[in-house]
Amino acid sequence: MNILIIEDDNIILREITKNLEKWDYKIFEIRDFNNIIAEVKEYNPNLILLDISLPYYDGFYWCKKIREFSSVPIMFISSKSDKLDMIMAMNLGGDDYITKPFDMDLLITKIRALLRRTYSFNDELEIFQFNDVTLDINRREILFNDNSINLTQTEFVILKILFEKANSYVSKDEIITRLWSEDAFVDDNVIAVNINRIRNKFKKSGIRDIIKTKKGIGYGLIEGKNV
Repeated sequence: MNILIIEDDNIILREITKNLEKWDYKIFEIRDFNNIIAEVKEYNPNLILLDISLPYYDGFYWCKKIREFSSVPIMFISSKSDKLDMIMAMNLGGDDYITKPFDMDLLITKIRALLRRTYSFNDELEIFQFNDVTLDINRREILFNDNSINLTQTEFVILKILFEKANSYVSKDEIITRLWSEDAFVDDNVIAVNINRIRNKFKKSGIRDIIKTKKGIGYGLIEGKNV
């Protein structure tokens, strides 16, 4: 597995690299902080560790740019512990968040869990179908009218729950419990943020009104026409 570290503190960078290489991960480091996208495309990593405080542009900016072309799992590593920063990270497509200073064993555990969640679905049912919308498990994307929609890891897990329980509502607490069991980053705002982002992706692709909200109950894929 290839991991790209986007971190400008050389001491932290060296420590993370040293520990991850013990687990036989191949580590790449950003050389030009003004040209991060080109290096992401060059290295094509399986996971990105992304700091928020960077030269030129912050990690939020780069996460948004990466999400324009890739659904690679992104874990934020930052000294910013404010709840709003964590929400912003998830809102822009981050999959997890760990605050500096962090225990290296915890970081490695979270990395292994995120990689396992993202790339270990081979033994599961390959697709779920709801009306004319398909969730491809192995490719982690939505298929509709010959178009594909890339999903972040958190978006994927939420949609997988909704597809598994199609035509019924799933409570917010149940979704949060499932995400916690997957070792994903979760707080009270993550579900709503990700549901809204999924709806926006669906809308841009012509998928309308299949994710319903029932106040006090939860979310569900409910029968309806795509118009």
